[in-house]
Parts: sequence; C-alpha cells; structure tokens
Amino acid sequence: MSTQPTALLNLLSRLGLKDFYPNKLTLRSLLEINKNSLHEKQVSSVQEIPWYFLRNLFKINAECRSCTQLSTDHYKDDDPFDLDHYPDDDSDNKVNPLDLIVALFLCADSFLQQEMALKMSMCQFSVPLLLPYGNKSQCSLMLWALRDIVKEWRPHDLSESKGFVEDNIVQTHVPLYSFVRLKNCSLSKSQLLNLVLSRGQQNQNIFIHRDIEGGALKREIADGLVEVCWYLPCGRENLDIFSEPVAFTNLRENICESLAQFNFLFQVSAATFVFLDKVEENEEKILTSLQDVKSKLFLVVNRRDGSAREDMKTVKTIMEKLALPNSNVTIADSKVNKAEFSKKLCAAIKTSLAQVTTTMNITDMPAKATELGLSVDECKSDEEKKAAEDIMKGIGMRRIPDYKKQQLPLQGENWKRLAQIEKEECRMKKSGDSGLEQCIAKIQEEKQGIKNKQREYKLSKGMESFIDNFSAKTKEKRDFFLKWMKLMLDKQSRNKLSVLRNKFKEECKNKNVKLIAELDKALLESSLGIEHYMREMGLIYEFSVPSQDKISHLPHLAAEMLWDGYPLELLDGDASNISERWVTDVLMELHKKVGGKSRLLVLTVLGVQSTGKSTLLNTMFGVQFPVSSGRCTRGAFMLFLRVGQDLKSELNYDFILLIDTEGLKSPDLAQLEDSYEHDNQLATFVVGLSDVTIINVAMENFAEMKDVLQITVHAFLRMKQIGKKHICHFVHQNVGGVSAHSKGMTERKHLLDQLNEMTLIAAEMEKQPGIKAFTDVLDYDIEKNNWNIPGLWHGTPPMAPVNTGYSEAVADFKKNLLETLKGDRSTEPSQIPEFLEWMRSLWKAVKYENFIFSFRNTLVAHAYDNLCKEFNQWEWDFRKEIFNWQTGAELEILNADNETQVENWKKLVDSKKEKVKHKIKEQQTLMEKKLHDYYKRKDRNVNLIERYKADFFNSITGLTKEVQHSVSTKLDHSLDLKIYTKKAEDIQRKYRGVIEKQVMKLLSDCKNSRLSDQQLTQEFEKMWSRATADICGLKEEDIVGCVMEQLRKHFANLNVNEELQNIDLKEIGKSQFKTSREHMESMMQQIKQFFVGDLQSFADSVIESCTRFIRDKAKTNEDYHDSLTRDLLERIDKSLTESYRRHKTNKRFEIDLKLHICGIAAREFLKMHKRFLSEKNPQNQLEKYKAQYLSDFLDLYKQRDHCQRKAADFVRVCLKPAMKNYINRSLGIDIVEEMLTSSHSAEYSSRSFFQYSIQKELLQKGDFQSFVKYIGNYEIYVKDWIFQHIEQKMSEEKTLCKLMNKNLQVIVKKITEATEQASKRRDGVLLPDDKESITEFINNMHKHLIKDISISVEDEKATLFQIQSTCHPFVKSLKASIQDLKSQLQEEFSKSEDVTEVLNKLPIKPQDELFKRVFGCGKQCPFCKVPCEAGGKDHQQHHAAVHRPEGLGRFRNEPSNKLVETLCTTLVNSDTMFRNADTKSEWHPYKDYTKYYPDWQISPDSTIEASDYWKYVLAQYNERFAKEYRAEPANVPEAWRGITKKKALKGLKEAFNVNE
Repeated sequence: MSTQPTALLNLLSRLGLKDFYPNKLTLRSLLEINKNSLHEKQVSSVQEIPWYFLRNLFKINAECRSCTQLSTDHYKDDDPFDLDHYPDDDSDNKVNPLDLIVALFLCADSFLQQEMALKMSMCQFSVPLLLPYGNKSQCSLMLWALRDIVKEWRPHDLSESKGFVEDNIVQTHVPLYSFVRLKNCSLSKSQLLNLVLSRGQQNQNIFIHRDIEGGALKREIADGLVEVCWYLPCGRENLDIFSEPVAFTNLRENICESLAQFNFLFQVSAATFVFLDKVEENEEKILTSLQDVKSKLFLVVNRRDGSAREDMKTVKTIMEKLALPNSNVTIADSKVNKAEFSKKLCAAIKTSLAQVTTTMNITDMPAKATELGLSVDECKSDEEKKAAEDIMKGIGMRRIPDYKKQQLPLQGENWKRLAQIEKEECRMKKSGDSGLEQCIAKIQEEKQGIKNKQREYKLSKGMESFIDNFSAKTKEKRDFFLKWMKLMLDKQSRNKLSVLRNKFKEECKNKNVKLIAELDKALLESSLGIEHYMREMGLIYEFSVPSQDKISHLPHLAAEMLWDGYPLELLDGDASNISERWVTDVLMELHKKVGGKSRLLVLTVLGVQSTGKSTLLNTMFGVQFPVSSGRCTRGAFMLFLRVGQDLKSELNYDFILLIDTEGLKSPDLAQLEDSYEHDNQLATFVVGLSDVTIINVAMENFAEMKDVLQITVHAFLRMKQIGKKHICHFVHQNVGGVSAHSKGMTERKHLLDQLNEMTLIAAEMEKQPGIKAFTDVLDYDIEKNNWNIPGLWHGTPPMAPVNTGYSEAVADFKKNLLETLKGDRSTEPSQIPEFLEWMRSLWKAVKYENFIFSFRNTLVAHAYDNLCKEFNQWEWDFRKEIFNWQTGAELEILNADNETQVENWKKLVDSKKEKVKHKIKEQQTLMEKKLHDYYKRKDRNVNLIERYKADFFNSITGLTKEVQHSVSTKLDHSLDLKIYTKKAEDIQRKYRGVIEKQVMKLLSDCKNSRLSDQQLTQEFEKMWSRATADICGLKEEDIVGCVMEQLRKHFANLNVNEELQNIDLKEIGKSQFKTSREHMESMMQQIKQFFVGDLQSFADSVIESCTRFIRDKAKTNEDYHDSLTRDLLERIDKSLTESYRRHKTNKRFEIDLKLHICGIAAREFLKMHKRFLSEKNPQNQLEKYKAQYLSDFLDLYKQRDHCQRKAADFVRVCLKPAMKNYINRSLGIDIVEEMLTSSHSAEYSSRSFFQYSIQKELLQKGDFQSFVKYIGNYEIYVKDWIFQHIEQKMSEEKTLCKLMNKNLQVIVKKITEATEQASKRRDGVLLPDDKESITEFINNMHKHLIKDISISVEDEKATLFQIQSTCHPFVKSLKASIQDLKSQLQEEFSKSEDVTEVLNKLPIKPQDELFKRVFGCGKQCPFCKVPCEAGGKDHQQHHAAVHRPEGLGRFRNEPSNKLVETLCTTLVNSDTMFRNADTKSEWHPYKDYTKYYPDWQISPDSTIEASDYWKYVLAQYNERFAKEYRAEPANVPEAWRGITKKKALKGLKEAFNVNE
C-alpha cells in the first residue's frame, strides 16, 4: 500500500475507508440490519459520508449523492459578515461526489462493484467505465462491474407491436459517443450532456457537474475517470430524444492528462466530442495523431468574449490540419443559453448517428484496452468464466427441455410425479377397486420406486462440472463461477424464451385454455437458470446416501451462500415440491455456523403478479431478488439478512428471513384448472412460515387483487386456528401526493369491508362460526396497517429515474415495521430448527384439502406436551395440598372429645367442609394463576396452543369439583367412623370397668394366700370368663338391604320398583352375565350384536372394571358407606352412556347389568362391613388387653416393679398403631412422589408419553392376550400396568422400606420431642416425681401430638391400669421403649416383602393417583378405540397421536365379516362412507365424521411410518384377532407383513415425538 499515491491514501483515510482498500468491502456487510439502516441521521463526520451514500444507493434513493459535505447548520444564527466564522479551508469536511464514488469502487470487491453499478444505473446515474487507480494514467476497464446491468427499451420499429428489447447492456451493440475536453475548456460538458439526455424541464443529473452539491470541489482521485450512461428509447416519438439506444461516455480531466483513456475512447467510439475553448500545441499533436478523424471527431467550441479571435484561430488551424468539415464543429457563444445550445449539440449527435455503420459492445473492448496498457477488471475470473462457458457449450444448440432431461434429470417427470402422488396419498381420491390401505401401499411402493430411480441416476457431466466448481477452494472462486453461470444463463433465457412468451401472450388474448396450458408448460420446461442447477444439486443431495463424500459437504457450502446473502430456493414451484432433507441440512448448517443463535423474523410479500413485490423487498432491504427476466420461475425463495449487534437485543432477532414468491393470481394463468389451488397452497405455505406478511395492493388490478385477498385471508384464518400469531401490512402502490393518506380513507374502508366479507366466507369454509370480521383473525388497524407508496418511476421508463418518494416511503415503512417489532415481546422468536419443523408440518398440511384437519405439528405437539407436563404437576400439587389438609382434618375429627355430643362432631365436620371449600378455592386460584402465567411466557411456543387454553381452565374447574366431592365424602366417612368408634368404646369402657373391679377384687381375695403363678393365672382365667360372659357386640347392619335401597333410589324415575320387589341381591351375580336379544332396541342391532358378540364383550368389560372398583374399596380398613354404591352406579351409568351410540341397549339391559354388578357389590361390601365390626368389636378389643391385665394382676400380687413393662405396653398398645397409621397416611403421597421423580418419571409426565411407554412394553412383550386386553379393556389394563410398575419400583432396592423408614424417623422425632416437652410444666420445670404426675404427663403428650397421631383413650386407660411407678422412671422407660419400637419397626419393614398388601391398605392409594394422572377423560376413538390423550379431563376435543386399523376396534366389513384393515386416519381423509347406530344405519362420509363425533379430532398420521406399530400388530396377529372377535381376517396389504418389530418401534417413536 506504501506504493500507492499519497492523495488516494489520504482521501481513503479521511473517509474511513483505508481498512477496506483494496477491494475488501463486501456486499454482505452492507445487507446487515442495524440502527444505521433504520434511522437515517444527518452525517456528523466525513467518515459517515460513504456509508450514507451506500445505504441510500441500496434503497435506490436518487438523493444518495447529495450528502458529500457536513451540515453547516451551526453557522445559521451567526453574523454572515463575521469573517472569523468562516475557516480559510474547510475542505476536510467535504468530498467531491466523484472522488467518493471512485474511492468506494476501489474499496468494493467485485460483487459489490456490480451491485453498486446496477443500483446507480437504476437511479439513472452514470457508472464507471474506466476506473483510475494509483494515478490518472492507471485505469481498469470495469466490464465485470457492468455485467449485471440489464435494460429494457422499445426501438421505434417495435412501437406498433408493443414489443420490447431486454438485454444485458454491456453485450448490446450500441453506438458509443465519448465526450472529452481539452485543458482550456470553460463549458461544462457534464451539464450539457445532462441537458441533451433530458427532455424539456425534467433535467436529470446523470453526470455529476460543477453546479451540484460538492461538484465544484477539487477532485483528488477522480481525474482520469470515464463514466458511461445509456440513452434508451421508450418507443414514443414525442418523448424519445433518440430512436435507438446510444451510449455516452464522459472523461474527467483533459486528454493530455488522461491520454490512455482518450486513445481508448477514440478507438472504441462511434464519435468523440471534444469540448474546448482553444487548442494548445501539445493537444494539437495528440489530435493530429488520430486516425479516421473525419467521421469520428467533433469539436464543441465555446467562443469566449474577449479572447474569441485568438482562440478561434487555434480551432481553425486544427480543423485544417485534420480536414474537419464545418459540420463537425459546434460553436457556443454567450448569446445562446445552455438549453438552446444543448439542442444544437443534440442535433449534431443525431446527424452523426445517421452515419454510424459499425458499433461495438463493451464486451468487445478488453482487447483494445489491453493493447493500450489498460487493465480489465474481469481478468481475475477467467478460469471461472471458462468453466461456465464449458457448461454452456454442453447446451449448445440443443432444445432446453432435452438438455434438462439429460443433464438435470432429477427435477424432471419423476420429481413432479413424486409431488403428485404425495398429494394423492394425502387426499385418497383414486383408490379404485382395491382398499384404501392397499392403495396407500401401492403409492408407497411407487414412491419408493421413484426414489430408487432418482438415486440410480449417475452424475451428469454438466452437474459434475457445476458441483466441482461450486465446491471451489475459495469463496471468491465459487462466487465468480456462480455469477458467470447466472449471466450466461440469463442471456440465453432472454434470447430463447422471447418467442414462446410472445406466443403465450397472444393465446392469452384468444383465451384458448388448452394452448395456454401447453405454452405455460413449454415456458417452464424451456426455462434454465442458475436456480435449476442449484435445485438439481439439492435433489442430488436429497436422494443421495448420507455417506457420499462428494455430496455430503454441499449443505455446508450452500449455508455459506445463505450467510453471504444469496437467495436459496425453498419451494420448487415447477413441481410444487420441497427438497426437505436438502433445505433442512442447509439451514441446520447455518444454525451451527452461528452457534445455535438463529432467532428468525420471517417476512414475505404477496400480491398479484407484476405489481412490484420483489422491487419492494429489494428497495426495503437492498437485496436483489429477480425483478424481471426472460425466464418463468415459480415457487418461493428465501434470503437471510443478519441483524447487527446494536439491534439484536432490541429486536430480539438474529436474522430477518425474506421470502419472495411468484405472483399470485396471474391473469394469464387464472383460466387454468389448478391455478387457484396452486395459489392457495403457496399463500398458505408462505403466510404460515411468516411472522410478517406484506400484501402488495395495486388498485389498478383490484379484480385480481380480490382473489389474492381471499386466498390470504383464508391463510391467515388457518394460522390463527393453529395458534400462529401474525402481523399483516397492506402496501398500496402507485399512490402519491401529500393528501393521499387522508383521501385514501374511503378506499381503506372499502378494503376492510372486502376483507370482512372474505373473512366470513373463509370462516364458513373452515367451520369457524365465531369469526365474523377480519379483526377477529388479526390485529388490524385501518390507519397503522396501510401504507401508501408512490409510483416507482419518476417519469416514463426506461430513462426515468427511480422516484425518490418511492424509496423514502419504503424506508419509512421499513423503519416503522421494525420499530413496532421492537416493542413486541409477546412470543419467543423461532430459531432455525423450529422454523424447519414448522415448514415440514405446513407443507404436509397444505397437501391435504382440509388444512386445519390435517395440520399436525411437532412444535405444537411439544408445546402441548410441555403444558400437559406442567399441568399434571400443578394438579398433583393441588391434590397433595388437599390430601395433607384432609389427613389433618380426619385426625382432628378422630381426636375430638369423646365426652361431647354427636351434634358437636357434626358441627365440626360442617366447619371443616366450609374450610376446605376455601382451601380448594385458594388452590384453584393458584392453579389458574399458574396457567395464566404459563400463557404469558415467551418461550415454549405457547402461542401455538392458545386454542387449548379454555380446555385447561375447564379442567381446573372439573378438578375442583372432583376434589370437593372427594373430601366431603371422606369427612362424612370420618364422622361415621367416629360415631361407630364411640359406640364401640362406650361398650368397651363399661366392661373394662367391670374387669378392673374384678381384678382388684381377685387381688384382695388372693392377698393372704400363697399361690403359684400357675394358680394365680387359673384364678384370673375364671374371673375373666365370668366378667366377659355378657359382653354384647356391635349390631351388624343389613348391607345387602342398604345396597338394594340405593339401587331403588337410583331407579326411582324408571318405575321398576315392582321388578325389584322379590330380588335377592345375595344370589345375583354369582354366575356369568349373559347378553340376549332382549337387551337391544332394534331388530337389526339384535341380529348384528348377537352375531358378532360385541355387546357381550362390552358387558364383560364393564363388569370386570366395576368388580375391580368394588374389591379395591373392600380391601381397605374402612366400613361400608352408601356413597360406595352411589359411586358404583355412577360408574356404570358413565359406561352405558358412552356405549349407547354403538350398542343401542334398552332399559332391560341397564337393569340386568346393574343388578348383576350390585349383587357382587352386596356380597363384597358385606364382607368389608363384617371385617370392620370384627376390628371394632368390644369383646375382641377387651381380649386384646387380657394378657396385660394378667401381668398387672401378677405384678400387683407380688408387688413387683412394673414401670418398664408399663412403658413398653404403652408404646406397644398405644403408640405403635398410631405410628403405623401416621406412616401409612403419608406413604401414598410419598410413593407417588417417588414414582414421579424416579426412572419411571417420564412415563407419568404426560398422557402421550404414558401411551408410548405402555405400547412399547406391549411390543417388546409380544403377548397377544395383552394386546386384546389393552384394546378391549383399556382401563383395567392401565390400572394393572401401573400397579405392577409401583410394585416393581417399591421392591427395587427396598424403596418401600426406605420410604416407610423416612416417615418413621419423622414420627419418632415428633414423639421424642413431645415426650421431652410433656415431662415439663409450662414454666419449664420438670413434673414432680410422683404417681399422679404420670396422668398429667400423658395428657401433655396428647396435646403435643394431637395434630400428628390419634391414641385410643381406652387403650391408654387399660395400659396404665394400677400403675405404681412414679413419673420420672416411667418417662425414662418410655423413651427407651420408643427407641426399641423404632428398631423393631425398622426390622419389620426390612423383612416385609408383601408390597401388594401395603398398597391395598393405604388410605391414599398411589395407584389411583397415578391412574388419574395418565388416564384422562377415558374416551376412545369412535372408529378404532384408541384412547384420548388430551390434557386435563374437561377438554372440548379428544385426540390421539396415532390411530389403529379399525378392525382392532372390532369394526368389520358387513358383507364379508372381515376385519377392517384401514386406519381411521386414512378413512377420514378419503371419499369412503361409514354407517353405524349413530348414523341410524345411513351411509355417511368419513370426511364429515365431525357431524356425529364433533368432539373428536382425527388428524392424519405425522408420517406414513407413524402407524407402522399398529399395522405390524394387525399383520402379526391377524388370524388371532379374527378368532377373538368372531370375524374373518382382514385383507392386510403385503407391505405390512414386511414391517419388523424394530420398524414398528421406530414408527411409535415418530408418532409420539420421542427421541430415546
């Protein structure tokens, strides 16, 4: 760099560009979204000038050259005559625009140079042709920089046909006119050129001149610059200055100082106009050395007042020497103004044009440039150019469709057929004679065949070369190669497609639909661009084996391209298909590249074709989506823009992802059959992917626009239904004027009316009657969501510059859009993995006709599952809190004073019921708050599950009612137990008193006798027999009668009392229940059910389930209560209600079934009651004390110290049962907690994962009867499964023992602390060491432990009978006995192996609590009987991750009696019909199943493999299921027999989104 001229380095340093020299400034750095790209502030330093220029240039703002000096606002209030305020030299604060442009071109890399030249050309600025570097004489021909400029124009010979020419401007043969000057020249050639090239008053500053801002500043590095611009006609004589295209160059600096440039220009130009005042000697030598000057050299002389005579002499001399005719000289004098003179000059140019015979395009100039010592910027990419040319040679003269078939075969008919049959697979319209599953199997086979064919293709020569060059060692080489390919292919397309396009337009006028379709197809097939090669490369990867080395690196390279700001095809519009693996791997590579930080704001523009959608995106973000091309490319492309560090935290995004699509509702294609469907799919897809949708409204196309709006409104509604939040803006193009916004209010209101009307139509189609207006679908503000954008061109193209108002309005829109997004933190942005998941789900859904029905997304599933897990935990916390409160309340009722009246106990229970209402209300409020807070979260995609919010709130309400009922029943049970216990203790107390008197009497009688222990024992036995002979037990209740009474009450409304009169429940239900024809309503049902045995199976299932319920209740230590029978009858009613739709049973069936089950219940509940009486029987209770009274009698007789024994008895009789009760009361909760935190925790985290776990185990076990039980008696199977899992877990590593020991430690500590405190008075002084203090000590213990344990008063009195010890030794012995008991219980727990018995005796049964957690509502699919997996219990819609073949749910084909092999997920999306009892045996379309089953959502399988599990099960056990169900085996597709157990498990994992 040290060899570079000082002036260049100084300027670069002053502009802050030194670090970018040479050619280090990239396009990627300019596309970044940062604060500067949003807020265009006044420049405050010279270093900001280049960036201001570039930002505005990329917005195509023609005012970008206006800021080349710092603002002088700080001088405005000063005295204009105060000279001290004016610095002698303030040039450091200014820069000549030409110097700025040269500096930026020198710093820009080759691709940024192209972009700058293109944008400058759009602004109608001149662009560098020869760029000086180093010094004036060192120049480079900027051929590469100009390569990308494509222009359209209409020569006058095409005016009538309205044809036009579109071509790359550097390859176009046009006359080149060069304008140079001599040293003495007072005319501004740039100004005059601008006047020549402008018409009337519309003066355009194409060339920078001395009178524009900064133009008069001394040039530092721009001398020697040659600029070029093109005049292009519009085809209208009254507007066109020249009838054909003409190129104009302008040399900055005189010809002596830039001789190489001048020589070059003269040789390549059709004419050279030399501006001069006079000719000096050295200039004369240069001019006279030129060849062929007569036709090519023109002089433009400014005749100055004062020295005109001398000056004109020099001119005349040179004319003579050159033999120039007068016509080659144009003279300006002071009498003629510039406008008039420009006309003269224009006339001279026109005259010259008429004589031009040969022209040269810029691509022909490098040889001449090299010859004259100039460099060519393009030379550095010669190797890549040759590689691209070699590929183009492969095309040669071949027809493009033929070339594509040979060289790009993967995107041909097979790829299109694959897309087509995937839609057929989703829609199932062509099943023909074969069954649906057979048809799907055939489709699968065909799909696999196509994929195999695609894999078999060998890499074509063209693609091999493309991939080799795409994989170039350096990024620069790759970029050059891709650009050369693009340039060459674009050129070819423009040449080859023009004829087809003209034919297409002609046929569109004739409205010949068949020909339009054929020509549309021909246009697609004849299109060939870089995107076709990229698509082919993606497909090569898509169908490749993952380990192929030559292919595996391609996603990484494509990710690099995305990172650099290149667009990538997202949706192949030709085939309407997506290369999912390719797109996924490319984007995941990008995700890795940014370290997993890829938060996306996805933005798309939709609108009618050719209304400026791409131009809008290009202007907003400075990108270059194709705006117009000879090709006809369809589909969607994506482009990533990085968000700068200064905006990342504010915006909460790392990238803005732009999606550009083909135009919707092409008027030409609207006549084709599938155009609406194509547009609808595309709109739904891109709207679904986007966070922001911009709808480009061109009111001149409003007829087409209405269809676009209908399509997009439909898409928005679908997104709302699946929980996708959206922002929508309407951009009204070609609306200018300062009053446009206020005047457009009527138009905006009309638009809203249209949107409302379309919303109603869409809502009706999607069956959403609650949606009435567009604002119900989106947050839409008529003021804030509408934007007026003036027309793009300021004047008539092609010579019109871009309207500054357009770029300013677009910039305002962009700023407002991003500023609004800054404040919106309602949802966490998607990252690339979520975007890809969303993409896959959306694409799958749009292939179905019914989008919402078919939309099933892993993100939604995960979000829903996460909420279910949280909700389950909240529900358990709720239950646990109430269980703990309930345990305390039950204990308080049990510990209530026995001396008080029953009425007081009832009041206590009533007060507890009131308290628990408040307690439950608190927990309900807390749970609702947790749910509210969960939905406020920004992560976890909670917005996607908004529609389930009401379901979960309903479930909280349902849970509250259930818990309220349960606690109330438990409190009633506690009251009944207290009353019963009181009765038993009253009898016990009476006889205890008798016994104690008899013991003391016997002691008195024997006192004076010397008797042995044996004799004393015999005497005691006689006394005990006499004393207990008359004890009366508790009265046994008529439990059978109680059950019968509840049954009568239950049947009160059915008038069946007479039928129940002579029923003996004891004898009913002993034999098997048999269904009969008398149990059915209709004759048809009787015949059908009798034949298939379905009703018998149902009855057996209900009886088994209810018998389980009865036995579970009967195993507890509680007494019978009427609520048990009521709960049982409610249970039967629930089963009957659910089955009525299918079985249509009558009253007779209900009565018989309930009598049968109640007969079983009566016998079991009677046993339960007898066992309870036995435990509470006073005779048995007193018998328990017999040994104790004997010991007391013997100790008293022999006057032995019984302190230690009494303490041990107290611990054994009073504390041990209380401690065991304490342990058991909380053990149920502890076991649940253990199961939820152990290795089994995932299984119980949500219903869907529970289903996965249970089905996985079924598969691994491979037991047919287990499958039958799981399908046919799901509830019982689940209960058994849970119970076995608890048993297994509790047995592992003595887990149950550990839990019991943990509770033992707690209660021992409580009792030990209570013992310590009870032995002291309130003042802390020990109780006196006397016998009376023992009573006080025991009472104190009661008080301290009243909230923890319940000690029987009778046990206590009996144990402490005639205690002779004093207090202190008793307390000491008691403490020791407590420790002994602790050791004893620990040993007992460690030896106990009967987990089942422990579980059955627990007051809170962990198996029941886990069952409630995972069982849910218990509803099953009406077709295949799969259980519902929806969260909570009170949801509006049931759903399951994977459904089964209907035959597994006992469905069969009527004529053949064969089990139905078709999955209901297939059937509900086909044209097949069904009939059953619900449809009253009328045929009804499966598609419209929601008419009869509105509460079921049966979505298609997430993948075909997802249902492999149940296909495997049916194929494996087909004959056995048929035998079990008394049917014929199903017609299982042959493909199903090939599904292995491993594949079935893989499908199961896919269905439940499990990654194990």
